[in-house]
Amino acid sequence: MKEASELLENGLKELSITYTSLEISAFLTYLEELKKWNRAHNLTGLKTDRDIIIKHFLDSLLFIKVLPDNVRTVADVGSGAGFPGIPMKIVNPLLEMFLIEPSQKKAIFLRHICSKLGLKKIEIINKRIEHIDVLRVDAAVTRALFSISDFIRKAEGILHEKGILILNKGPKLEEEIQKILSKKISVKDLKLPFEDIIRHMVIVKTYL
Repeated sequence: MKEASELLENGLKELSITYTSLEISAFLTYLEELKKWNRAHNLTGLKTDRDIIIKHFLDSLLFIKVLPDNVRTVADVGSGAGFPGIPMKIVNPLLEMFLIEPSQKKAIFLRHICSKLGLKKIEIINKRIEHIDVLRVDAAVTRALFSISDFIRKAEGILHEKGILILNKGPKLEEEIQKILSKKISVKDLKLPFEDIIRHMVIVKTYL
């Protein structure tokens, strides 16, 4: 695990995210549990330590780089095996996190890993976002699961009055943005550590 630990620490340094030894330990436990469960339940197509650390953990932490300081409650929509919500929660324990995941299989894993890591103020909601009507959060996040317009339509109903949406998008970004006229959209480009990949972090204000 020494190589995995060093890769994580170097990635966090590159992102200028402060961390503790306990947080590194939590990520390493997450890594091992994800690989173990993946063999039986196929939770992710990524198999190697390096790919999981870079393309799941560090990629998820790009959301921390654009999350406004005043955000206290976050919904991870289509959380899957916990991305980006659990990595965000590990490095910022003060966030109240809601993991929205309709797949029963993945929701069971999410409950297991949150318990294993001893995470507090984190809730798994095993429903489609369209079927949630009581949740209200400061920010909703998702990793390339929806188009921007679809995410606005599906997720703005769970936001507080001045809530925001954050998406991690790939190369077809301009095409998507041109279809949206009524929202204030900003984009911050961030490099994924150790890869020649730029992620477009899209922040949507659903209020005027």
